[in-house]
Amino acid sequence: MHIHFKIWLPLMMVLGISSTVWSQTVQQTVQQKSPQTIEAKTKKIKVVVSFSILADMVKQVGGDAVEVVSMVGYGADAHVFSPTPADVRQIAQAQWVVTNGLGFEGWVNRLITASGYKGPVLVASQGVAALVEDHESAEAVDARTKHEEKSNATSNATSNATSSATSNAMPRSTLNTNAHVKGHSHDHHDAQDPHAWQSLSNAKIYVENIRAGLVQLLPESRAAIDQRASDYQARIDALDQYTHQALNQIPLANRRVMTTHDAFGYFAASYHVEFLSIQGWSTDREPSAAQVGQLIRQIRQDRIKALFIEHLADPRLVERIADETGAKLGGTLYVDALTAPGTPADTYLKMFALNVETILKALR
Repeated sequence: MHIHFKIWLPLMMVLGISSTVWSQTVQQTVQQKSPQTIEAKTKKIKVVVSFSILADMVKQVGGDAVEVVSMVGYGADAHVFSPTPADVRQIAQAQWVVTNGLGFEGWVNRLITASGYKGPVLVASQGVAALVEDHESAEAVDARTKHEEKSNATSNATSNATSSATSNAMPRSTLNTNAHVKGHSHDHHDAQDPHAWQSLSNAKIYVENIRAGLVQLLPESRAAIDQRASDYQARIDALDQYTHQALNQIPLANRRVMTTHDAFGYFAASYHVEFLSIQGWSTDREPSAAQVGQLIRQIRQDRIKALFIEHLADPRLVERIADETGAKLGGTLYVDALTAPGTPADTYLKMFALNVETILKALR
């Protein structure tokens, strides 16, 4: 499927993957926008963030005025992170702490308390319209699934009707209730989806919160911080425009895929792609055999277009499901962490753009 060159331009601007002339033009434009060629030397503050995506956002806005330390590093899963005494020391030495919120880091408040840190804490997702789900416990899902299987053994017709009604009645995150048991180890007590950065419109809220926090801490650097934030917001807008335009060329009925865990709810809501998932909002609990069986049946019934493996996940279960259903493997998606510097998903925007291209390739 051909995408017109004008649609590719925003992505080229975001990623810097273009001709020499285009690169020089963008570079000149950015230089013309800058309030000053070299930012005046000011104090540098130490910022401790919870995970690598926030680290990149803070660096993009803070520039040379910040020293950023991420507790959960590149290629590491915040859902199963276990803090160490070194993490406590890092927070104790911080001048600013930035977290995602929405229950993503169930360990962070205890860590801040243990460190004795008394400084400002920014919840970067503040102001985001969080996705909330009415949910069943994992035990309830298993019980319901076993009941459906028993019904299937006695009457295929009855089972088909029941399965269809059950599927239609399910909330947004179909078959992903593993992470939604109240009081589990990552504390999603309020059943909010924490992966808000998977919508670029939400990313703009994150960036604005970071900008506002930094100018309070570094008022003497306000002009430079504001300019960096503005430039970053423009690149986010460009990628958002490209994503809408490119996905809108895929028929809506074909935009149905499966991923390892339910981290794409905000992406789904923004860009109208339906995601099934093996696990819930967290990766700290494995799905039961009954839940996997139910997922396999739904993939066959709904003719899911592609199955994706997440870069932090064990691929074997997804590969098994692909074998059993005949669905194709669509590639790897990057969700909760950036990759190491110098690799394809080492910034937030590169990660997001790579996911978009992977999804588009699988759906075409």
